[in-house]
Amino acid sequence: MTWDITGLGAVASIGDDPRKIFDALCVGRSGVAELRVFDVSKYRAKHAYEIDDRAVPGVDEPGRATKWLRQAVSQALADAGLDSSHGEYPILVGTTLRELRSAELWWRHRTPLALPNLHFGGALRSGFGTAESHTVASACAASLYALGMATDLIELGFVDTVVVAGTDSITESSYGALDRLQNLTPRSVRPFHADRRGMLMGEGAVAVVVRKPEVHGGPVHARVRGVSMNCDGAHPTMPDAASIARAIRESHDRAKVRPDDIDMVITHGSGTKQNDLAETVALEDVFADVALPPLVTSIKSSAGHTCGGSGLLSFVMGVLSLRNGAVPPILGLDDRMEEAADLRLVHGEPALGDLSTAQIHSIGLGGINAVAIVEKAA
Repeated sequence: MTWDITGLGAVASIGDDPRKIFDALCVGRSGVAELRVFDVSKYRAKHAYEIDDRAVPGVDEPGRATKWLRQAVSQALADAGLDSSHGEYPILVGTTLRELRSAELWWRHRTPLALPNLHFGGALRSGFGTAESHTVASACAASLYALGMATDLIELGFVDTVVVAGTDSITESSYGALDRLQNLTPRSVRPFHADRRGMLMGEGAVAVVVRKPEVHGGPVHARVRGVSMNCDGAHPTMPDAASIARAIRESHDRAKVRPDDIDMVITHGSGTKQNDLAETVALEDVFADVALPPLVTSIKSSAGHTCGGSGLLSFVMGVLSLRNGAVPPILGLDDRMEEAADLRLVHGEPALGDLSTAQIHSIGLGGINAVAIVEKAA
């Protein structure tokens, strides 16, 4: 079974809709900048991929993750030609931090805080009439987990249409924790680079409309072939290459594809020493017998690590890559890590070609992995 993607929506540091984000990726634009609202003297790292939309520069506001979520969902519903106030479509939201930043602002500055607003259900109900919404909080793999759950709901006959989304804003507590956890100090995210130094957080939201093919006659952006998920718990922070490889193979089984069917891979590619190494080992294992392995990229060099929504944002960029026959490059990859010498890493310029099938990775702390397979619509 396949599932139709009929609507796309997204906002990130490099663009406020999916097409602008994709175009920014293709021309090598980066959203990284010096932190705008935190006291940078407290941290070794000084940069992040923030969305610069605050009313007063340098003064943070509550509810930004919710604001972007509503924006992305509205875009996706409009793109799918669906009534944004109908309310009959369940919304699954993948997130790492929900509205933690709003709680931080209340704690530090006594910014008004309504506890129900820490959950997205109220905002989705007031904005779209959504009667059923669920939050998926499986770390950085959350939104691809939500995508897999959406395909299950449709396949089991519970619904015909699901909106899948992801959102996160940068929180000071998480930024500070990562700053102390990472041994090196990054100025940007440098996936698969010999001098990669770790991840930096990004901001944004993303949404897609997933539909059962038989229930609509409208345009289709792409089709989901299958989504796999696992949680190995092998280590609190270090990903396990064998577990990632198992997730990739399971996604192929679910999608009924072979390794040589995959034209491109958008990796998790977070620019950390261990993540990029584990993904490299897993990819080389799975595609060892393929004469021409897939093209490989990561969007985090331009958009940063958007946490719970990062997998779905990569997914949307994969959909646009298939539609446009172009794989965006990894920004600044002028010296690749030795272990990735055999990967077909895209850098410098977009890789152009006839692309039909993409593989999307999402890898979270604690061994939470998800892999999605998407194919170009005929």
